[in-house]
Amino acid sequence: MAGKTVLITGGTGGIGKATALGLAALGARVAITGRNADRASRAAEEIRAVASAPVEVFTADLSSQREVRRLADEVLNTLDRLDVLVNNVGGFWNTRRVTVDGLEYTFALNHLAPFLLTNLLLERLKESGPARIVTVSSGAQAMARMDFADLLAERSYSGQRAYNQSKLANVLFTYGLAARLSDTHVTANVLHPGVVATAFGAEDPGRLQEFLTPLVQRWMKTPEQGARTSIYLASAPEVENVTGQYFANSTPKKSSKRSYSQSDIDRLWQVSSALVGLESDSERSTNLP
Repeated sequence: MAGKTVLITGGTGGIGKATALGLAALGARVAITGRNADRASRAAEEIRAVASAPVEVFTADLSSQREVRRLADEVLNTLDRLDVLVNNVGGFWNTRRVTVDGLEYTFALNHLAPFLLTNLLLERLKESGPARIVTVSSGAQAMARMDFADLLAERSYSGQRAYNQSKLANVLFTYGLAARLSDTHVTANVLHPGVVATAFGAEDPGRLQEFLTPLVQRWMKTPEQGARTSIYLASAPEVENVTGQYFANSTPKKSSKRSYSQSDIDRLWQVSSALVGLESDSERSTNLP
C-alpha cells in the first residue's frame, strides 16, 4: 500500500481504528474521521506509531449532511489523491433519534452519510484510479427489507429493524454504485465483518443486547479480526478488479435475496439522492438538453 492514500470513516475506535492500523502498517497514507477531536487525535497517535507515511485526521459528525459536505471539502483540499475510501462509520440506537436534518438517525448515519460522502468524493477516486470503495455492512442485512412506505420509521420504530434496514441499504447502495462505475477504474464492494467485541451500540443498547453481550463476548471477534476483510478489500491485489460483491471472512458470499432487487436498488438510489440533495439519475437524464 506504499504510495496509496486511504480514507476511513469512523476510524477512532473498534473495527475502523483496527482497519487504519492495518493499512498504515502496510505503508498506506491513512486518513481517519471521528466525531470527537480528542479521541481522533489519540487514535492518530496510535496509528502513527506503526505508520511509515503521514496520518491525517478529520473531525466531523457524519449524521449531519452539512458536516458530511464540509468533510468532503476538507478531504479534497487536503488529499491530492484518494485510492481507497472505507465507509466504516455506523451505529445502533434502541430508541428513535432525529438528526439536525430531521431524519431518523440510524438511516442517516449508517446509509445516507456514506451515500453522500462517496458521491462527493467520486471524482477524486476516479482521478486516482484504480481505486476502491469498501463499505462495511453486516450479516443483519439478511433479516431486513426496505420499508419505503416508512423509510424513516416515523410510524413505527424498532432499533433492530432500523439497523437491519440500514445495513441492507449499504448492500443495495454498493450494488447500484458498482453498476454506475462499471466503465471506470473504481470498484465498489461491501462486507460483513463478523460479530465483533466493540463498544458498538453501547450509547443506547436494547435490553436483549444488554443481556446477551456479556454472555457471548468471549466468542466474539476482536476488532483486529473484524477488520481483516476491510483490509483485504482495500489492499489485496487479487481483488483489484472485483466489484459489486458481498464479502465475509475475505471471501465472496451471496447476500440476501432482497439485496439483488433491481427495483429496490434503483428506488433507494433515487430516494437517497433526494434526501441528501443530490440530483438522481432520472432527474439528470430529464434535464439533459
